[in-house]
Amino acid sequence: MVMPLFDTASTRDASSAYPLGVSVPRPGSGADYGVQSSANVAVYAPAVENLEIAYKAPGSEWHLQTLPNVTHGVHHGIVEDFPYGSLYGFRATSKADPLPLAVPIVDLDDDGGQPLLLDPYGRAVDQREGFLTSVRMAGDFDWGTDERPRTQWRNTIIYEAHVRGQSMLHPDVPEELRGTYAGMAHPAIIEHFKSLGITAVQLLPVHFHLDELHLQNLGLTNYWGYNTAAFFAPHAAYATQASQNSGPHAVQDEFKGMVKLLHAAGLEVILDVVYNHTAEGGPAGQAISFRGLGEDTYYRTDGHGKYIDTTGCGNSLNFGQPRVVQLVLDSLRYWVDEFHIDGFRFDLAVTLCRNADNEFDPRHPFLVAVAADPVLSDVKLIAEPWDVGYGGWQTGRFPGGWVDWNDHFRDGVRSFWLADRAAIEAGGQGGSVARLADALSGSAGLFEASGRSRLASVNLITAHDGFTLNDLVSYDRKHNEANGEQNRDGHGDNRSYNHGFEGRSEDESILAQRSQSRRNLMASLMISLGVPMITAGDELARTQQGNNNAYCQDNPLAWLDWTRTPESAEMLRSTKRYVRLRKEFLASQPHDFPARDEQSYIYWFDHSGQPMSMDQWNDPRHRVMQLLLGSDDGTLAGLVVVNGSGSDVKITLPELKNDDGTPRRMFELRLTTSPLHELRQGSRVASGETDSIEANSINIYRT
Repeated sequence: MVMPLFDTASTRDASSAYPLGVSVPRPGSGADYGVQSSANVAVYAPAVENLEIAYKAPGSEWHLQTLPNVTHGVHHGIVEDFPYGSLYGFRATSKADPLPLAVPIVDLDDDGGQPLLLDPYGRAVDQREGFLTSVRMAGDFDWGTDERPRTQWRNTIIYEAHVRGQSMLHPDVPEELRGTYAGMAHPAIIEHFKSLGITAVQLLPVHFHLDELHLQNLGLTNYWGYNTAAFFAPHAAYATQASQNSGPHAVQDEFKGMVKLLHAAGLEVILDVVYNHTAEGGPAGQAISFRGLGEDTYYRTDGHGKYIDTTGCGNSLNFGQPRVVQLVLDSLRYWVDEFHIDGFRFDLAVTLCRNADNEFDPRHPFLVAVAADPVLSDVKLIAEPWDVGYGGWQTGRFPGGWVDWNDHFRDGVRSFWLADRAAIEAGGQGGSVARLADALSGSAGLFEASGRSRLASVNLITAHDGFTLNDLVSYDRKHNEANGEQNRDGHGDNRSYNHGFEGRSEDESILAQRSQSRRNLMASLMISLGVPMITAGDELARTQQGNNNAYCQDNPLAWLDWTRTPESAEMLRSTKRYVRLRKEFLASQPHDFPARDEQSYIYWFDHSGQPMSMDQWNDPRHRVMQLLLGSDDGTLAGLVVVNGSGSDVKITLPELKNDDGTPRRMFELRLTTSPLHELRQGSRVASGETDSIEANSINIYRT
């Protein structure tokens, strides 16, 4: 640790190294305890000799003061005349004469760069001075009777959405509210959520973030927001203009008001958080905060000062350092306590769990600390279980208390309904039903080693990153030219199928095939065991014109199009049906279904109603199966019949007995993804009798 150049009683005060950030001074600190204009300031800056705070109270001028104390790398001091709403930042200095008292300054010697370092614990970021400053914030807000919905995992249906894109084009949202926190909680948007049947809104990053330099040079922005600069501050640009004009406290209140209204509607709020890297980028990037305070501590390096990048973004936060772990834990706890957030989805979560050897450790101190924390262990924790480093794919290996994005589900469902179909219709051969069966049944084997059940699987077919559901069935290739990277960016392996024509088509036959494939994908998502996640707009057949990496497209290409079309109306109606069917089935099972395997059952049958043989599981020509699932304590069972072949098939429903031992039970057809849904819904077939299932479709029955 580098010690300060001054160490006399005359320059020290009775400030505290804890808590980090700006807080009310403790009794005995020498400040007037409880007076809002005094503050205890503490910053972990292990690479700095002396740390100065520059601050500006509302209506005042800038002042500069050295933080006089250093405790284990934490610079701290008491700052007077520093009320709520004050702007502030830090700068490192090695000068021999510290400033024991605040000194007025005319300017900050700004040479066009960022003159101050943001507080890693800053509760808001302001840009009104022409550069970034932290803001001292009060936390008061009238939460009334707000309570977290606490939806069980087995009843959770996640809807991944972007604050800006969700309401930008909605005709019933007032123009001044579109694309804002207030717009996300507008009655028209909430009504859509409720009528759809989702239970949780998962928001793309809302932490304060910055645009990368190469995007600025292209005249683009980081629309998705995966470039965080401040882990405690909401992104002010997502607030209404009125809130932005009123200042950071109004922005904070608008965010909290959004959460309060979504909770009142019974909807949980989950934040997509980016703790794996920061907006400071690679070693040539600008010092915004962490780099200027302790680059070699905050970021993972190889021992020679070279960054180890497991994120693809230039830097990786070093979770081998206790202070970095503390920073993230404090940030998470702050969002739960202060903003009533219900859970988090961790971007590139493997980076957060790499040990001193840069290897993933399912017992990493970060994971242990979260599990032991009474606040964080009580919220939803979702891992994106990969990063771009060596050994980066870790789906199924996160510990109890976490659920994983299941890429095996995504790839298996896409392959069966799209890539396999494309191969078959081109005269080739697809795959067997085995991978789809594993996906539908919750990938139990994938999560068994970690001691978790099928409920550890977050099932997804699409996400913000990649094709939309509609584009999966409309494009064979990515079309990312608008991103300014000559179409080199984005995934090349999409397992999509354009059904014979690339992009928009007016051919009725192609449109009908695409529509049925969309229904197959969405139905597969909703009938699978695990936790389903819908990507915003998939229920409306939204397209991004084949762009599968629209991270920099803050325009109608990436916003939800609410225009009512026959395609969007049909897809919305079908999605609502599948969601209702899922809820109806789960409501008829015991509360611990399907976590307790000894009470739950899953039986597999072939087209003739006989148990599937190993040869049939492995035969790519065998693309029909029946799945019977339920619980011994349930009041009904569900039968899912899948036909992934290109021909209509006659099936024999499994032979079941009634409760009194009589040989047959009736199956009621609840829905089919074929165009015959309206005609066939509600028809009844006795077990052991035959029924038909159309080519490339799903029939769902209940007993």
